[in-house]
Amino acid sequence: MFFSKRKVNTYQIVFSTIALIFATALTHAKNPDAAGSASLTTLKEVFDAAWLRQPEARAINLRRDAAQAQAKVASQLSPEPAALEIIQRGDQMTGNYGSSETYVGLAIPIWLPGQRDATGQLAQAEISFVESKQLSAQLRVAFAVRDAWWNWQRTRIDNELARLQLVNASRLAVDVNRRVQAGELARADQHQAEGAVQAAKANLAQSQASFALALAQVQMLTGGATPSESNRTSVSEPEPPKGHDSPHPLLKELQDRIIVAERTVSLVSSQNRSNPQLTIGAKRDRSTYGENYGQSILVGVRFPFGDGPRYDARVANAQAEAIEVHAQLQLEKARLIADQQAARSRVESVRVQLQASQRRAQLARESRGFFDKSFRLGESDLPTRLRIETEAIEAERQEARTRIELGAAISALRQTTGLLPE
Repeated sequence: MFFSKRKVNTYQIVFSTIALIFATALTHAKNPDAAGSASLTTLKEVFDAAWLRQPEARAINLRRDAAQAQAKVASQLSPEPAALEIIQRGDQMTGNYGSSETYVGLAIPIWLPGQRDATGQLAQAEISFVESKQLSAQLRVAFAVRDAWWNWQRTRIDNELARLQLVNASRLAVDVNRRVQAGELARADQHQAEGAVQAAKANLAQSQASFALALAQVQMLTGGATPSESNRTSVSEPEPPKGHDSPHPLLKELQDRIIVAERTVSLVSSQNRSNPQLTIGAKRDRSTYGENYGQSILVGVRFPFGDGPRYDARVANAQAEAIEVHAQLQLEKARLIADQQAARSRVESVRVQLQASQRRAQLARESRGFFDKSFRLGESDLPTRLRIETEAIEAERQEARTRIELGAAISALRQTTGLLPE
């Protein structure tokens, strides 16, 4: 009776294992949060989906229009719109002798010396800055996407190996149970085999939780779209060439900011006073009843005084901005050089680790085959068989994780060199 009960428990473990695996697959397939509204197969597709959701991507066209409109200001005859002046005077409230005066004029602002050229140059610098700012924003989004993508790849590998470990442990438990029933092994061996199954179940549950969290991070960036698990060959990005010398988007943004700041200084320096105004008008008036109305044309120029401290404050602020961005550019250059060197060293280190892990996994698979055969023939004990199985799973996990780490290292190298996902 005792042996029958143990037999039922063992097969219940196997059946529950199979049910758990299929339930996980079905849940993942039917759950809308897991499946998402679309399936993305490459890192570039994930990045494209994430970028379209960014505020910078939605506002970029309007920023271009604003920069282009600012450039058109320099082509205008006047720096500001003209103003219409209408003045009516009379003595109806102070004696009503018939005095009347009507004035209609137009006030037109005039460019200050150098202001027009400085305005046009600043507008062109802002147009270039809008584009470099977009590339810089894309690179920042790429950093978040790459981090989430490779974290998802790590958890995906762990989840697959955890399922494989559970299947192998369940298969071994069935074999041990059969041999216990035949009297070839002790019940203690059966306990160890069932304990390995339970440990594999716990490991699978933990890996599924990590996988769900990593998947949620990717979906948060893409708006619910789910990366496909069917892709196995094109996970990694191409490694950038060592001679890659294209300008880094972050440095290009700072360089354009410097140009904008310097041209802002030039513009502010030319605006040492408010703009003069050219006034053109016509006046129609009379002194008393019975007189004919007289008409005259007025032409005048209005010259404001200098702004004084307010002008000095604007110039100082513009100069401070230029100096600050210059210093920031130098720091960013040094940081990027250090990051690129560290990233290249990491790629080479992970390559060596991958070669070692591949060799270890090959040896572990061969050893598992040897000990599996010797265990079935009764030439080795169960603890040794379980240890070899654990070592084989760990070797496979290390090989798969190292392969993922190599892709992540290459992706990080591309990030430091300013390349977007491909």
